[in-house]
Formats: sequence, C-alpha cells, structure tokens
Amino acid sequence: MKISKAAAAAAVAVALALTATACGGSDKAASDGGASGDAKKDKIVVGIKYDQPGLGLKTPDGKYTGFDVDVATYVAKELGYEPNQIEFKQAVSAERENLIANGDVKLVVATYTINEKRKAKVDFAGPYFLAHQDLLVRADDTSITKAEDLNKKKLCSVTGSTSAQNVKTKLAPEADLQEYPGYSECLTGLENKAVDAVTTDGSILAGFAAQEKNKGKFKLAGLKLSDEPYGIGLKKGDKELQTKVNAALKKMVEDGSWQKAVDKNFGPANYKADPAPQVTEGS
Repeated sequence: MKISKAAAAAAVAVALALTATACGGSDKAASDGGASGDAKKDKIVVGIKYDQPGLGLKTPDGKYTGFDVDVATYVAKELGYEPNQIEFKQAVSAERENLIANGDVKLVVATYTINEKRKAKVDFAGPYFLAHQDLLVRADDTSITKAEDLNKKKLCSVTGSTSAQNVKTKLAPEADLQEYPGYSECLTGLENKAVDAVTTDGSILAGFAAQEKNKGKFKLAGLKLSDEPYGIGLKKGDKELQTKVNAALKKMVEDGSWQKAVDKNFGPANYKADPAPQVTEGS
C-alpha cells in the first residue's frame, strides 16, 4: 500500500512528539529521586548510611543491610516500588539536607534525628525509631557506669560529633575528648586501651559491637543520655508523600514487620530498643 508524502511526514511528527514526551517524563523522574505524580514508577532513590552495621551498611559484595534498609524497603513497597526498583545512595550526615533539596534522593532513611534546625530545611515522616546517646566500653571494664565516670578518662567520637561534646560540656567536663575520623578507629582505640569509651547513639554502637570481629570485646553502658527520634527526611512541602510514608510506617508497626526488623538487626547485640514511637510528624 502506498503512503502519501504528507501522511508519512505526519507519522514522523507524531513519533517524534511521543519520543520527546517519553524523554521528558524520564528526566522528571530522575530529577526528583523517583517517579512522581502520573510518571512511570521506574525506581525510587533512597539515601542511607553505608558504614553503620545494624542500621545502614553496604557490604563488600554490594548488598545493603540494616534496620534503616529494612524500613526503607518496606516504605518503598507501600509506595509502589519492588526491592529491585530501589536505588540506595550514600547519605553522609553533612549532606542529607542537600541530597533532598537537590532532588538527588526521594527519601533519606539514615539515623536522621528529627530536630527544629533540620525541619527548617526538610520535612520528616515518623519518627520510626527512638534512639538514645550511650557509651560503649570494654567488656571487662567496670569503672564506667555513668557519664560522670568519664572525668579524667579518654572519650572517643568521630570528628565534629555533637555526641561527644554533649558529654564533655554537660556531664563530664574533665573528660579527655579524642576525635577520630570514624567509629571504626574509635573501636580500635577502645580495644587497644588508647581510649576508655566511645559515644554516639546506642543503636549505632550496638551495631558495631554485634559485628563478628567485635563480639565479646565491648558492652553498652546502657545509658540514655539524650533522646534521638529517627525520622525519614523528604522534600519540604511534599505533604502527599509525607502522609503516604507516615501511613506506611504505621502499617509496618501494626503488622509486626517493625518488631521483626528490630529483632533481626539489634538482637545480636542484646540492644534493648524502645517500643515503636508514635508517628507525630505532619499531624
């Protein structure tokens, strides 16, 4: 069958228009950390920690494990994404707000404590976990049972950590604060008796203590030096997404998945997690 030149030209124009529309939709999905609105849900990008065992850890074989990873996977599924549609992106503490604001991620699930300073830049869903600042000491050390016992002792935390400053300025002003690049270095110092205690959120410390190479070497002091409600960070003003994520978190608690994730990730460290907190953000 012969096709006129005019008909052929029209067909080409329609094809080009459809291609442009498809490309535009893909660009939009990529620019906001995942599909939104009626765009095809190809993937969702979620920011997590890569270096916190028990919470957010990227293993040498490229897999992701931890409580935050389990929460992110559950929430993503409730939003319509299967595990193979989730792209995890490293979210170091100092970059979490930028990742959200720039559209590099749709959500941040990375031991992200909800506070007023951060809420000026991003919105949160949750909280989904309540952590507390604690101390990690050597398993055979009986001299440190409270923060004040750190006076005249060496306290370790990562460079720029507010946790160590909290202890030094409020509870143990005579503590000798040692700042290392990462918690792994702090644990090495603790094992070698170069430092006497490590401080940050108890949930993070428990993850390190539960690692196979560290089992039996350390113990948590079991203190609650602060309240750290973890929330899921998202773009400011996206109330629809906030509502959906909050609903997913509530469902995770109600169907028992939250407790299963707690037991799986924190149980090996004998970490006593608080009950699931009430979801309050966005209400």
